[in-house]
Amino acid sequence: MGLLDGLNDRQYEAASHVDGPILIIAGAGSGKTRVLTHRVAYLIKEIGVNPYNIMAITFTNKAAGEMRERVDKIVGEGSEGVWVMTFHATCVRLLRRHIDQIGYDNSFTIYDSDDSKSVMKAVFKKLKIDTKYLKEATVLREISNAKNELQGPREYAEINGNDYSKHKIIQAYNEYQDTLRKNNALDFDDLLRMTVYLFKACPEVLENYQDRFRYIMVDEYQDTNNAQFELVRLLAGSRKNICVVGDDDQSIYKFRGANIMNILNFEKVFRGAKVVKLEQNYRSTQNILNAANAVIANNHGRKAKALWTDRKSDEPVYFRQYDSGREEAAEIVAEIGKLKRHGRAEYSDCAILYRTNAQSREFEEAFVRENIPYYIVGGVNFYARREIKDVLAYLKTIDNGRDDLAVRRIINVPKRGIGAASIQKVTDFAEGQGISFFEACLRAKEVPGLNKAADKIAAFARMIESYRAVIGEYGLTETAANMLEETGYVDEIRESDEDDAQDRIENIQELMNRIRIFEDEHPEGTLSDFLEDVALVSDLDNADAEVSRVLLMTVHSAKGLEFPRVWLCGMEDGVFPGYMSINSDNDEDIEEERRLAYVAITRAKDVLCISAARSRMVRGETQYNAVSRFVKEIPKEYLSGEMPKEIFREEERYNEDDSPRRFFREMPFSGNAIPERGWIPPGKKHAEAVKPEVKLVKGGELEFAAPEYRVGDRVVHIKFGEGEVLSIEKGPRDYRVTVQFDEVGQKVMYAAFAKLQKI
Repeated sequence: MGLLDGLNDRQYEAASHVDGPILIIAGAGSGKTRVLTHRVAYLIKEIGVNPYNIMAITFTNKAAGEMRERVDKIVGEGSEGVWVMTFHATCVRLLRRHIDQIGYDNSFTIYDSDDSKSVMKAVFKKLKIDTKYLKEATVLREISNAKNELQGPREYAEINGNDYSKHKIIQAYNEYQDTLRKNNALDFDDLLRMTVYLFKACPEVLENYQDRFRYIMVDEYQDTNNAQFELVRLLAGSRKNICVVGDDDQSIYKFRGANIMNILNFEKVFRGAKVVKLEQNYRSTQNILNAANAVIANNHGRKAKALWTDRKSDEPVYFRQYDSGREEAAEIVAEIGKLKRHGRAEYSDCAILYRTNAQSREFEEAFVRENIPYYIVGGVNFYARREIKDVLAYLKTIDNGRDDLAVRRIINVPKRGIGAASIQKVTDFAEGQGISFFEACLRAKEVPGLNKAADKIAAFARMIESYRAVIGEYGLTETAANMLEETGYVDEIRESDEDDAQDRIENIQELMNRIRIFEDEHPEGTLSDFLEDVALVSDLDNADAEVSRVLLMTVHSAKGLEFPRVWLCGMEDGVFPGYMSINSDNDEDIEEERRLAYVAITRAKDVLCISAARSRMVRGETQYNAVSRFVKEIPKEYLSGEMPKEIFREEERYNEDDSPRRFFREMPFSGNAIPERGWIPPGKKHAEAVKPEVKLVKGGELEFAAPEYRVGDRVVHIKFGEGEVLSIEKGPRDYRVTVQFDEVGQKVMYAAFAKLQKI
């Protein structure tokens, strides 16, 4: 029996190609790893290529390990000579041997992200760069992008020298790189950049490796950045015996620097390249593939292909629209429970996919209520996230202050200039007096040795006391919102400009949604009641690794995985795809979102359930979004479940005799609106509710009426008092208003919910 006998025709064609460039377009679930490993075996056993002359490059250690294991199993003795490594591991090995030829010592240090942050902090201090105007994280990201484009400090300065906004970054890049050079250190981006530089500066080194690596294979080629592309191009040399495997339809890492044009332009760079498309799918049913094919066909920047399978199944793709995001979570979790009880599925068969991490919260709470074990892939329990624990620590401190751990957690978060030494002095004083840590803060002036820190600690304690005094009047939501604003906690995250800043802000917004929902459902509920309710969720013990659990994850985390049953949730315009992609002037942004939807759909093996919600609470406000355009791109014959009529469809639900008020009243409001009573400002009674004016617009969506005031008018707010309108911007539905208030300064708010009155 031949090595390639088990492959299908297209797989055989790809694996048996020997000389010259080849692009293998491997659709989802088409067996690309099988093709790669069999190709290695074919080269060694059938063609007689020395394993020493074969290189296989992957993106992750896991993928490299899996490929190594498979090659060893098929080839047996001698397979250890094949070079199977990640891009970065490959570069480290090459640089360890030859970096001395470009002025570094071979025992160089590799700096991780924390090391890079420390260096940049010192650079900012040396150059006296004000972090109010330029963030360290912003400069580090700009440097990373430059290095991925193979731009050192000099090249970056030549390209951006005429851009005044980049002058500080140019200085910081120079100083940062000088520091690394003095320390004989490279960061992760340097590993790629310096290897390419080595090859170009030392042709004899490049020729040596071109002669050694006569057959090169690259996995997940659609995820390569420009530095990785250039590295591979140089190694391929004149032989051009390069085999790349990837799927342009699964290119979803643009935010990490991936350049989809590397795979789309492969034949232009490597003239005469053979192209083989692997379109037979071994994972999913045909209806699931039909849905995926229909969605991705709407992208223009792609290579045409259509997945198909021999798997027989009459199971359709299920679609359901729920009234709210909370109902969506509750119903899906209940359905999973029924499947398990009736013996139709194990928990481990089930995966819930969503666009952003913040969407996990409602599912987590539903799983806890149903006592169903779950696990978040690539993340942590919602209530275990740092920013959530910080906000809850504030609320616990406001509630009673007896939780010393909570108080110590947030006494210097955000930074107030209260150091560890001062905190220890307060701790010692509290223990000596037999009082709580917070009570000691209230008596900071009595703590020996605090000096200037005493005023800062006392101010913190007074702030907490002020919120205790007003929470009964303002309610939980308003108090929490004011606390976040006064402390500047969200502002500090936003200004940090770190990679996960937006995710962390969205998580806090989701916690605010949770608080508002609790307040709506428990009008008499106290902060203690809320914290107790949360504790029942957040104290859930981690399930044992061997226990069957439902998996929750973002679509990005799900790439490369597969599951018998998949629930793809939150499929609404504004959520998936997100508003930023919808409103972007760059068509590529919406195409990347569509590729992400394609990846999500093709994770399902047997059953795919797609869901949307008519209303969803986002940033403390109830939003009404249309069903995702990606769902509408799936032909009805592949779906079970009637596609919904759009909310407020003008041609079906509105006529001159019907008032907008009627339709507003009929909507399944939750959160910050009450049927029959209109919008209720946080902390106010039903009788004080203010009814926002709404109108119907084409496409079946709801739009708030334009405000009566104009720029320059004086207005009054129920809480902030009087101020002057600085700007009014029309958004997708509501108006964004900026007001300079006399007492509290500038605020930005939405007109319908601010309820400003012209004076």
